[in-house]
Amino acid sequence: METMSSIKNIRITPRKLGMLANEVRGKSVAQAMNYLALSPRRRVAALISSCLKSAVANAEQKGTMDIDKLVISKILVGKGATLKRFKARAKGSASRILKYSCHLSVAVAEDTKAKSTKKTSKKAKAE
Repeated sequence: METMSSIKNIRITPRKLGMLANEVRGKSVAQAMNYLALSPRRRVAALISSCLKSAVANAEQKGTMDIDKLVISKILVGKGATLKRFKARAKGSASRILKYSCHLSVAVAEDTKAKSTKKTSKKAKAE
């Protein structure tokens, strides 16, 4: 089971947001939050971390998942509406300015990989 959170119409280009989203995809929530806190792209990192915190809060509200074992299962960055502006140029012409926006969706789920904490020695396997 996974829970989702999304932010719509963010006034930043999808490419800028997608670069950092690719870095945290598949990581545990604690690792992702640490990575985002130390990221040099502060504005983008703040957007992703706020959406991630919201997804974790949604999972906690449902009460069916262990918060410590959550992993980012999906993080999607989609293209939003484009604002079209113009800039006056020489000889009565104009050039186009495109201001992009995007949508961000984060889904978290429990880690399905069971990591064993005990290490088995070669002797234990032989017996």
